[in-house]
Amino acid sequence: MEAQGYQQYKQQSVNTMTPGELLIVLYDELVKRVARADLALEREDYPLFEASMDRCVDILHYLDDTLDRQYPISGELHRLYDFFCYDFSRVKAGRNREELGKLRPMIADLRESFRSAEKATAATR
Repeated sequence: MEAQGYQQYKQQSVNTMTPGELLIVLYDELVKRVARADLALEREDYPLFEASMDRCVDILHYLDDTLDRQYPISGELHRLYDFFCYDFSRVKAGRNREELGKLRPMIADLRESFRSAEKATAATR
């Protein structure tokens, strides 16, 4: 019974978020999955590593699919998401922790950029 209440709470939380807040949640999940992949690779837990990398690519595809193409920045973000998907695929295929270490701060920086933009937008509402 408690699990059902928690699910309703989560659903209500998501339904009341602004689009910017939802975007930040996706980026938080992406950063979390990259960190999980790094730890899994360190521990040689390859099934968890591969699942984490797959989820990263899924999130990036979703972010790309939701871009509003009427804005010029969408083209730049599309290329950036393509770059990350390509590199994540390379990292997954080669189990390359060094390359993953290079991508991790880039993903975190992108999240922080969107977080700053969300805060600035929220302040003007």
